[in-house]
Amino acid sequence: MIATRDAYGEALAELGAENDNIVALDADLSGSTKTGVFAKKFPNRFFNMGIAEANMVGTAAGLAAVGKIPFLSTFAIFAAGRAWEQIRQSVAYPKANVKIVATHGGVTVGEDGGSHQSVEDIAIMRAIPNMTVIVPADGAETKGAIRAAAAHKGPVYVRLGRNKVANVFPEGHEFKIGKGCQVADGTDLTFVTTGLMTAVAQSAAERLKAEGISARVVHIGTIKPLDKEILIKAARETGAIVTAEEHSVVGGLGGAVAELLGEECPTLMKRVGIYDRFGTSGKSDELLKYFGLNADTLVDEAKEIVSRKK
Repeated sequence: MIATRDAYGEALAELGAENDNIVALDADLSGSTKTGVFAKKFPNRFFNMGIAEANMVGTAAGLAAVGKIPFLSTFAIFAAGRAWEQIRQSVAYPKANVKIVATHGGVTVGEDGGSHQSVEDIAIMRAIPNMTVIVPADGAETKGAIRAAAAHKGPVYVRLGRNKVANVFPEGHEFKIGKGCQVADGTDLTFVTTGLMTAVAQSAAERLKAEGISARVVHIGTIKPLDKEILIKAARETGAIVTAEEHSVVGGLGGAVAELLGEECPTLMKRVGIYDRFGTSGKSDELLKYFGLNADTLVDEAKEIVSRKK
């Protein structure tokens, strides 16, 4: 098990050794965001911008304008919140080649509480034109996603977490922007998940199998652009969708999937996530249980939606 932020630090340092145009910026949190790994290896290409997130985004846009590939990092609550206007105006509007890698997303930030738990950043970022939004499931996918982000021309937002997470993909997993992955087959319903909830859905699917319910698991590593093909196929073949995310159900993965299927393949659907509220202080495991972001909830929702099908 490895935290996605740790995998990011490793991948960024590897990229730095391969490409001299890779630069990194941080808002005085390099020990937490893991850009410090890059800083130690390439001090001349690392910029600690201090607690000045908006300025950091503007500087990154300027570096991109002269051919650099800037990766900027801070906590998700600050990237999507405090620096939102600069991301919109200086990065997304001109399609600047800036990579925003935000760590400490979701309620698993833990004891820092609701003020520091970003539960709306996916919705905010996917609403911005020209922005690609990525939420990896584990360390292996994070490494692939960071490489894909570096190769992609244009703005990218990558959401990472604080804690170690279960492995979903093998080391060396190839990440393709805009492509989902079916990680378990099933015929009665489909769990559509992102981030740490993919491993949770795998556990729920195993429990359901023992009870005679066949659950497919589709991981969506790119929230924007969505993989329409894999989602419509799942909806048509299983007839029921349960989305799961460590994020608000308003505007996140669940909202994105509902928008797509509502227009192209109306399907029975349930969204599992945080229902229009802020986070709260507590240990990460306790908070996942408190907000129903666990296998117990997914099993219950799966049984409910399968019964509705009948």
